[in-house]
Amino acid sequence: MLNEHIDFKFLRYSFALAEDAKLRGIHPFSAVLVDANGEILLEQINGYLPNLDMTGHAERVIMTKASKLYRPDFLQTCTLYVSAEPCAMCAGAIYWAGVGRVVYGLSEATLKTLTGNHPENPTLALPCRTVFESGQREVEVLGPLLEDEAELVHHGVW
Repeated sequence: MLNEHIDFKFLRYSFALAEDAKLRGIHPFSAVLVDANGEILLEQINGYLPNLDMTGHAERVIMTKASKLYRPDFLQTCTLYVSAEPCAMCAGAIYWAGVGRVVYGLSEATLKTLTGNHPENPTLALPCRTVFESGQREVEVLGPLLEDEAELVHHGVW
């Protein structure tokens, strides 16, 4: 369920993190894990650089950290705010870590139109909802939201 004040606040924060990453020459993606009380637990920008890690997506990296720090029953009460829709790999990591809610800005479909066939971002045409719906527990998904704002972060990158 959308809580515009809270959800837009943290979503825009993820856009700001992604913009900061872009200004540092890093792919403009980010993720922010927030607990049920609205406290930021973890934040992560894209981890592709410096080692050219193709699996270094912000969501995958933050889920690895989160699953080491918290149990799935706690993460079920948390929300992951991401600047762009989680890819299939990241959706799998979110599912396995146990996060109960995902709110994203830029859709995977829009991202694909922006990146084309860029070798550093061979976008999958597989919505995160499809991945989550294949699982045995529910993950609430809201998005795309504020997509025009989310898209601006990618201008000039791809």
